[in-house]
Amino acid sequence: MATPSSALNKNKKIKAHNSMWEDHNAAAYMDKTRLGVDEDLVRFISSEKNEPAWMLEKRLESLKIYKEMTLPTWGPNLDNLNLDQITYYAKATDQQSETWDDVPTDIKNTFERLGIPQAEQEVLAGVGAQYESTVIYHNLKEKFRRQGVIFTDMDVALREHEDLVKQYFMKCVPPTLHKFAALHGAVWSGGTFLYIPKGIKIDLPLQAYFRMNAKGMGQFEHTLIIVEEGAQAHYIEGCSAPRYGIDSLHAGGVEIFVAEGAHFRYSSVESWSKDAYNLNTKRALVQKDAHMEWVGGNFGSNVTMLYPCSVLMGANSTSDHLGVAFANNGQIQDTGAKVIHLAPNTSSNIVMKSISKGGGRSIYRGLVEISADAENAVSNVKCDALILDDKSASDTIPVINVKNNSAVLAHEASVGKLNEDDIFYLRSRGLDEAQAGAMIVNGFIEPIVKELPLEYAVEMNRMVELEMEGSVG
Repeated sequence: MATPSSALNKNKKIKAHNSMWEDHNAAAYMDKTRLGVDEDLVRFISSEKNEPAWMLEKRLESLKIYKEMTLPTWGPNLDNLNLDQITYYAKATDQQSETWDDVPTDIKNTFERLGIPQAEQEVLAGVGAQYESTVIYHNLKEKFRRQGVIFTDMDVALREHEDLVKQYFMKCVPPTLHKFAALHGAVWSGGTFLYIPKGIKIDLPLQAYFRMNAKGMGQFEHTLIIVEEGAQAHYIEGCSAPRYGIDSLHAGGVEIFVAEGAHFRYSSVESWSKDAYNLNTKRALVQKDAHMEWVGGNFGSNVTMLYPCSVLMGANSTSDHLGVAFANNGQIQDTGAKVIHLAPNTSSNIVMKSISKGGGRSIYRGLVEISADAENAVSNVKCDALILDDKSASDTIPVINVKNNSAVLAHEASVGKLNEDDIFYLRSRGLDEAQAGAMIVNGFIEPIVKELPLEYAVEMNRMVELEMEGSVG
């Protein structure tokens, strides 16, 4: 039985956690928006941002591809997603603020509840904040700016670093990849541009946080990261949206270019509401002797389809993919990883954990491809699933293509349930059933959580605890 003080702390945590989904601001700016996407909207977005002609051409080309492509048929059923009822562009404020104090009060309060300004002051090298379709704040510590690091939003990058953007934009995630990549190419707005010069090593994480506020919104931020030879950095993205009972759509795009000998880590904790379809696309091109790390946690959303991809293009390049997904009542978490080995002596390591509860379904969907030129490639895949009741389900759907006989590849998958003896033991030590279950689940996902910065690890453990209490949903 919980003590009065522990019950009070529990209620505080529930209130703080639920505010991520329940709190939203008035959205008078939505009166100026429209539903659906067509050429007029694409031209309006490009004109609103005063983009160069080549970007408008790319948008229109992507729109044409989007209209010609069908919805994916190999994953979760997306028939209930009405793309004509989504708002694809909404501008909540007319300008980006130069200081946090200049951010409009209602928007600032939203991000302060999420801990963004405090994290910037204490542990981050730089921070960006996007609200609806536009970035409302971006900042980088002066010492990194002096080293030539560029950390800004994509709209500013397109104006001030057009040649760099043009060289890399949608070269890693082309619009022909799938229907939602094409949609992203047509209506993308906001996002992050990060450029790390040759040999520069940033010892603090950089962070961007993306927030959808209004009902029926779509968010399509574009993240473009260029890590030059021998450079090193860690970038973190967080995402959330309130719950309305009306579908919303997140179809961002992440492109990462890791040059020879560079080392880059991309971490994300995505906490969408159960109204959201999270159909994000993330890819990295990894050159000789370079290393790419993906660390991710997926909570919330109606349907998630997310498979970060590393293309190992250079000899001796390597990648690590670490991820955890939690599917609760009414949710499908279809997540995994893709690694394409194109060069000799490349190696990859994939560790995925999933938890299913309350009738939720978690799916590992992965691809490991070893080309004929990938001599002595090595890949290890480990998928562990934890099912917390008799209503839930978990699936493992690996695809492995090996075209070189020298490859070494291992795939391991396991599934289990909470051990009643372990629950009984923890309850005999004063924990209630939810706390006991959360402790076991946190131990299960510990290999992924320990790779996150402390404040994100704490947040992920808190999410697990509250999901276990059944307080979300």
